Amino acid sequence: MTNRELLEDADSLRYGFEEAFQLMASAVEKHLSSAPPVIRTYTAHLAKSTGKFIRAYGLMACSMDEEDKVPADAVTLASAVELLHLATLVHDDVIDDADTRRGIDTLQKRFGKKAAVICGDYLLSLALKLAVSIPKRKEYEALDMSNYLCRICMGELRQEINNGNLDLSVYRYLSIIKGKTAALFEASFHGGAMLSTTDERKLRMYRKVGNDVGMIFQLMDDCIDYEMDESDAKKNVRSDYEEGVVTLPLIHAMKQDENFLMQVKNGLVSAKELYDRVLEAGGTAYTKAMAGRYYTKAVSTIGALNLSEAKMARIMTVVDKSYYGIKK
Repeated sequence: MTNRELLEDADSLRYGFEEAFQLMASAVEKHLSSAPPVIRTYTAHLAKSTGKFIRAYGLMACSMDEEDKVPADAVTLASAVELLHLATLVHDDVIDDADTRRGIDTLQKRFGKKAAVICGDYLLSLALKLAVSIPKRKEYEALDMSNYLCRICMGELRQEINNGNLDLSVYRYLSIIKGKTAALFEASFHGGAMLSTTDERKLRMYRKVGNDVGMIFQLMDDCIDYEMDESDAKKNVRSDYEEGVVTLPLIHAMKQDENFLMQVKNGLVSAKELYDRVLEAGGTAYTKAMAGRYYTKAVSTIGALNLSEAKMARIMTVVDKSYYGIKK
């Protein structure tokens, strides 16, 4: 069989969802555990504790065809998305000087910041290499992954610029997380949908759902920092304020009480007291309500897509996991 025939044969492959998900997870593990020897120590460490692959799950759910099958290209793209996401986490941990991620030492804590940055760069390069390896990649140029990458980077930079900005508005904060977190969810839903439809109206709807899910995910993650302990969250918690990261629960609490805002600005509030007062002021309740609005919008858009029962259930799994988190 020629190389062209092999590519065409691979392009025609379709999998049941569970099989596709396992293939994707195995591919990510293989890329991490069998990296070039010079970097394998670092990537193998990351392979010890991978995430729940929620973005990959969303991509493959959106790619399901009329027979509820997942195309082989979706498995490859989903693997690329997860490696890209892992790269952003490695870099985030360096910026935040985080000690734990997913229940294990972060790469920067175990091996140092320089090694972590280089490993993150490698994962980004590997993700892009995978993304352009699909047989009909020219048909998916409209996905414009480079634009999504720019949005993610700009979101991270805007967060850094606003580090310690206690006058950050709700609108400004939402615009930051729209890039920092929601852009990759949108890219995942968009990329998967492009494998199942060419209808531009429907593609816009999938993108909208992806953005809404990303906003839900980040807003609910903001609440984790105030409401969960480290053993349950499996990452550093009660650390946003100490690192200067101003999130929606705190923004709301300070907006409700100008005296509290001035006390925080003047350094008169301890970290423990700040977290307690944010909860008392309903900061997390407000944030969850905001996430609930995005949840309602996502459910409405999904309903308008006229999907099969199986496909709708898979996509709703991502929406629910983002909203309810580890409790769901």
